[in-house]
Amino acid sequence: MSRKPKRGYYVKGHFVAEGSELDLELQAERTGGEPSKTELKKESTELQKLGESLLTLRKDLFDPLGLPDQLTDALDELRKITNFEGRRRQLQYVGKLMRHLDEDTRESIRAALQEQQGGSARETLALHEAERWRDELIASDDALQAWLDKHPETDVQQLRALIRQARKDGSTPDADAVAKGLAPRRGRAYREIFQLVREQMKDE
Repeated sequence: MSRKPKRGYYVKGHFVAEGSELDLELQAERTGGEPSKTELKKESTELQKLGESLLTLRKDLFDPLGLPDQLTDALDELRKITNFEGRRRQLQYVGKLMRHLDEDTRESIRAALQEQQGGSARETLALHEAERWRDELIASDDALQAWLDKHPETDVQQLRALIRQARKDGSTPDADAVAKGLAPRRGRAYREIFQLVREQMKDE
């Protein structure tokens, strides 16, 4: 079976494969060290994505960036556009404005997005932990002592009363019932235990 020939070209009788180090060196020489069209297109796409991600950034992380008014106005306009073609053109414009930002500002944007992503992950873990404690407190008396050992400032009488009420209201539904939407609606005590646990965990 014959091998597929490499794509490339000849320079002074020598074959230069596309994408090889020599090819890249020759391209740099031809453009005077300037980035190629492919590199420019890749950078433009990345800046558009970075600009679009600013739409998801929380206000407390967005405001300190001190972005130019022209860019913030363009982002506000982008939020309003639902038409596909109109949104595509506006996104290109946002990418163009992003190109004018210095690298320090772009790095600040990336850092803010990363901080938000990390915060969201921590919040999700905290919610799951609070749910686990709530279910264990309702299911076991031992869990109450374990909780009090870790959070001695808890209002014990209030928590005991909520646990008793939650147990009267019914047992914790299994995961399959919840997934199928067959689980009964939980009582107020069930929800209040979660809130109490969540508030105490925030003070850790």
